[in-house]
Amino acid sequence: MRNPHLLISALLTTLLMGLGMQTSIAQSNPPKVEATYGQGAKSFKLATGSPGELGLLQALGEAFDKKEGARLVWIKAGSGASLNLLKSQQVDMIMVHAPDGVNKAIAEGWATGRTLIGSNEFYIVGPKADPANIKSSTSGADAYAKIAKVQANFISRGDKSGTHQKEMDIWKKAGIAPAGSWYILTNDFMTASLKRANTDKAYFMTDSSTWVAEKDIAPDLQILYRGDPYLVNTYDALVAPVGATENRDIAAKFIQFVASAEGQAIIRNYGKAQYKEPLYNDAVYAKQYVY
Repeated sequence: MRNPHLLISALLTTLLMGLGMQTSIAQSNPPKVEATYGQGAKSFKLATGSPGELGLLQALGEAFDKKEGARLVWIKAGSGASLNLLKSQQVDMIMVHAPDGVNKAIAEGWATGRTLIGSNEFYIVGPKADPANIKSSTSGADAYAKIAKVQANFISRGDKSGTHQKEMDIWKKAGIAPAGSWYILTNDFMTASLKRANTDKAYFMTDSSTWVAEKDIAPDLQILYRGDPYLVNTYDALVAPVGATENRDIAAKFIQFVASAEGQAIIRNYGKAQYKEPLYNDAVYAKQYVY
């Protein structure tokens, strides 16, 4: 009979080696830096998607750098990938719209400092002819059911991002498991997926911020459904636990700045000058949609 103590020791050794290998892989394959904002000597890494694509992150990062002398290093990732980057300690903080993922991260202890920072909402856009007649829909789920019934082209990001998770929740509410040639996966970010929807004359659920800023790339589409409270999209900022990452404390200061009167004013007013309307709502507005 094999010695049980030796067996336990071997299992522990294998487990530790596996964890060490995962850490080594993460360290040897650092996430790609999309952009850096600010000139300060200090820096911190932040993972997010659309707020970076649409320029809000740059506005916040440059304002923070003037106060703290710290560069914001942006890692472009959807909410699901951002959560994984924080969990593996490859970034110091994240901005995400994935309430269930955030709740899990807090419960498991690898994310802290949850701070509501603002919101936007989802629009279901599509071809102006509206072949599924979703203009008459009573909810997001009703709109999806109409699209599936006629099998009109529908674009899905399919990337486990916050947008994709919300989309799948809506399909679930509609009692539908989407599949078939009409259901098109891009595995890409919001702007690229919106452009693909225009090319394929497809329906797509885009966030309002992207639509305001990028609708010129989708001239054949229009907003066909909006207004379901479930389609309001709240953003949380999360930071690594104390000591988990090298620049965690600077990132925590950045979250405090974003939540401050100055940071909230930047969010509330961002886009007004260029697009005649803001791209995001502030945390006060967003709070009524937290569930």
